[in-house]
This record gives sequence, C-alpha cells and structure tokens, in this order.
Amino acid sequence: MSALHDLAAALLRRLDPETAHRLTVRALALGLGPRGGAPDDPALAIDLAGLRLRNPFGLAAGFDKNAEAPLGLLALGFGLVECGTVTPRPQPGNPRPRLFRLPADAAVINRMGFNNQGLEAFAARLRRLPTRRAGPIGANVGANKDSPDRAADYVAGLTALWPLADYFTLNISSPNTPGLRDLQAKSALEALLGAVAAARAPLTARHGPRPVFLKIAPDLAEAEVRDIVEAALAHGLEGLIVSNTTIARPASLVSPARGESGGLSGAPLFGPSTALLRDIHRHAGGRLALIGAGGVASGAEAYAKIRAGARAVQLYTALAYAGPGLIARLKRDLAARLRADGFARLDDAVGAG
Repeated sequence: MSALHDLAAALLRRLDPETAHRLTVRALALGLGPRGGAPDDPALAIDLAGLRLRNPFGLAAGFDKNAEAPLGLLALGFGLVECGTVTPRPQPGNPRPRLFRLPADAAVINRMGFNNQGLEAFAARLRRLPTRRAGPIGANVGANKDSPDRAADYVAGLTALWPLADYFTLNISSPNTPGLRDLQAKSALEALLGAVAAARAPLTARHGPRPVFLKIAPDLAEAEVRDIVEAALAHGLEGLIVSNTTIARPASLVSPARGESGGLSGAPLFGPSTALLRDIHRHAGGRLALIGAGGVASGAEAYAKIRAGARAVQLYTALAYAGPGLIARLKRDLAARLRADGFARLDDAVGAG
C-alpha cells in the first residue's frame, strides 16, 4: 500500500507544486493518507523538552499551515507534527508563483510569505482534535507582514493557542517576510523573548507548561550564534530548531529555478545546517533541546544530525520528493545504525559525533 501512495506522490509531482501541495493536505485531512505500518522500534523513543516521542522524526512547519491535517500526518508515522506558520490575522502571502522545485538538486525554493488563514481558524481546528493522539502537535507562530508590533503578534499566537498545542515554535527566521530576520539581532531578540517570557507565566499557571522553541536561520555568524544561545537560556526557552531555509545559493545548484528568490531547502541545506547545529550544541552544553532540520532524506543524514546534538529531526522537502514511504525507511535505517554503533537507545547517540 505504501508503494501505491508513493506512486500517487510521483503523479502529484507532475502538477504545479503549490497545487500538488494543496491536494495532498486535503487528502490527509480527509483521512486518505497511508498509515505508519509496524510499531516503532522502542530504541527510537526519546524525550524532547518533556515531550515523549515514539520516534525522533517530525514534520517541519510549512506543510500544514492551517492545522488542517495533523492527525493524518501523525498517521504517516511521524513522531511529532508542527503546524503553521500561523499569524494573528489571515494573510494571502506573496504573489504566485512562489514555490519552485529544483529536482536535479533535490531542493525547493519558496517565497510563500506566511500565507495562512489566521489564528481563529487555526485554533478552531486544534480545538476539534482529540486530546489523546499519536504524538505531539506543535504550533509555529509568526508575525503579520504589516504588523506594527511584531513581538505582540508572537504573544497573541501563544495566548490563543497555549491550551491547544503541545509545544510552540517562534519563527523569526523566514526570509520571505521583510525584516523578520532582524528579530535575530541581539537587542530585538532580547525584547521579543522578554515579552514571550512575560506572557508565558500566566499561561503556564492556568493551563500548564508547554515547551517553546526558537527557529533560527542557517546564515548566522559565530557571534550571532552565541548571542542567540545566551538569549534563549536567559529567557527560559526550552530549545532551538536548527535551521530554517537559507538565502544562500551554492555554486553546485544546476536546476533552472536556482535563481529564484526565497528560501532554499532540501539537500543543499544539509551541510550548513548540520555544521550550525554542531556549533550550537557546543555553545549550549546540553542546556537546550535541539531539533535538527535541513536536508534530511535518509537515515544517515538523520543520524548525523543526532550525533551533532539533535534530539529530534524535522523534514519536509524530502517527503515531497520521496513520498510517504520515506518515513518508514528512515526509521528502519536509523534503528539499524544505532545498533551497528552499539547504542541501545537514541538518547545515547545524541551529541556523540
């Protein structure tokens, strides 16, 4: 059955990428996707900032922007699913075309611009979900393009969704909202995280704790990395997602769409995002839970992220190319690599590289 769904994914790749994506989300929302197959190997279970995962593979934000299909996505076999990015008010995003396949490079360029239906629709869908589910569902929150107070937008996202989501990600690193990445600068980041910390206290008292992650860009200087780690620790964040898409264009790119503006994801991002992950793991010294994202398409790449310090990994672009059968293959491959290196548990391999 997985082969049949992979064939369907191959047929979808013949369509315009945004149309194909929309059809896939609708099918998953209707429960038409495949199931995850055999139970997960117990060796793959891990704790992520208090979240118990049956396996470390997560779906990155951007796939299910409006929380339409989180249960269908968990049913594919993911250990966690991150929905969003959601902004307080609905917005259409950037003009189409804004999503480009680079098949010869196993990559994608997008300049979507946080197109989403807004917090009200997002919250209504989360509210309808059962409380018992196969894995954590996270909310990736952002700011509206025309917002006069971006910190207030992030606080609005946390406030509206805190009782409904299992964890949160502050997306300050998309290259497709003008000026958003400026929030990674030291003074702006301190102000944002201070506002988030103030908002979290009453939310936690009322509804209980939720881990909060910060999603950062791969295009950071060493000093910026240190500042981000220090700010995250000072303001009580549980972890970082390393990393978002890149604005770099490696000379190795050969696909015709390589010159399009936007964020580059997929295979070319693996090297720089993993190097950054390793640096952050060294700076944080185990005090932050890290999620590795960028270019994961095989068990070997997931294992490299884990050995570099990640407790979980996220993917999206590889799924679009390989189809849903990829997830079961990743889990089998990772479990085999753990045992080959003498690790009885995934936790033992974190940061071992």
